[in-house]
Amino acid sequence: MSECAISTPHISAPPIPYAKTVLMPGDPLRSKYVAEKYLENAVLVNNVRGVQGYTGTFNGKPVSIMASGMGMPSMGIYSHELYSQFGVETIIRIGSMGSYSSVLKLREVVLAMAVSTDSSFVEQFGLPGTFSPSADWSLLRKAAETAESRGLKYTVGNILSSDRFYDDDPDSYKKWMKMGVLGVEMESAALYSVAARLGKKALTVLTVSDILETGEKLSSEERQTSFDDMVLLALNLA
Repeated sequence: MSECAISTPHISAPPIPYAKTVLMPGDPLRSKYVAEKYLENAVLVNNVRGVQGYTGTFNGKPVSIMASGMGMPSMGIYSHELYSQFGVETIIRIGSMGSYSSVLKLREVVLAMAVSTDSSFVEQFGLPGTFSPSADWSLLRKAAETAESRGLKYTVGNILSSDRFYDDDPDSYKKWMKMGVLGVEMESAALYSVAARLGKKALTVLTVSDILETGEKLSSEERQTSFDDMVLLALNLA
């Protein structure tokens, strides 16, 4: 585990160190659920603004679980502080996504190899071109191998991180779909960009919760079961 650090504006000084690997759901209550269900000896290490973070062990290995909040600004804050101030080396985002294609089925796991975005988040780096945020290859490869060993149906590809949950143009997703983008969420472009800038590792593992083309959606109970499959996949990467 990393050494304990002083507090930041968004993360308190932890009573025990953060693990080198942090799983990040968006929802603070989901962070609590994962920690209580899967971690041994889980300790609450952050609750600033209700963004809950825990550290414990899974199969004897140190793991931390901490919420990112919704959207790229929030993910950018928490991932940057964890990487730069708390000794974290790897962040694995776990969450849900809306699929753009009926080829992807409900409950299917998606491993985000690369992330497109409609956000201006990357512009802060002043690059003389277009940056393509991408996953750490070692994590991506291990995730695919782990999914296969667990018998999980999965797809690897490009996803969209959007700043908009409610889009004024309800058909805008079709333009992304024609370029082979698998679906949409709201955090990964920030995570991958921050990881690249700081020389750290990142991966996003998602579960298809709804399909835009058909209107299919998982029920609350189905979301819970499917989420558990994804969480166990991510925990086995730590």
